[in-house]
Amino acid sequence: MDFIRYAERAAALVNADLPDEEALREHLADRSWLHRSVVGADVDSVRTFQDELRPVFEASDVDDVALVVSSLNDLLAEHPVTPMISDHDPDNLHMHVANRAASVAELLVGEALMGLANLVCDLGATRLGICLEPRCDHVFVDTSPNQSRRYCSDRCSSRANVAAFRARRRAEQVGDDPAAGRAEAATR
Repeated sequence: MDFIRYAERAAALVNADLPDEEALREHLADRSWLHRSVVGADVDSVRTFQDELRPVFEASDVDDVALVVSSLNDLLAEHPVTPMISDHDPDNLHMHVANRAASVAELLVGEALMGLANLVCDLGATRLGICLEPRCDHVFVDTSPNQSRRYCSDRCSSRANVAAFRARRRAEQVGDDPAAGRAEAATR
């Protein structure tokens, strides 16, 4: 099992807008073999799980280790994971987090919980976050060596950097030319 990938998929799941079965299939674009198995109940289950999982990211974002651990433990108890050895490729035996009879929702929940639980144990409970870009509320997994990630994507990072640059420029212009500063303030 690739627990980092599962943890990153957990963040993507929390961030996903899933109003219907087609949206869930689009979310699973890289796993077309699951598309046939998606049913309406999966959408409902996944949407409920999104609401249950987001507080884990919120707790990590404010460095509340005890709440991260207790929340994940509660979710693991509520959604038991049944790992099994997969032999669909006899030359590449590997673990799956759900048995063959599991629904798509159970598979996604199992991957998310196992990924996050292992990430928290391996890298620490403060490796989950919420994007700092003011117009974004997406969550992310921080696997950087120095735990420096602050944004969910390069796009949000760029938006924040551009906004900061423009704010510095405005401040410089206001500081250099008081009349320009008053004129700019009047146009807002």
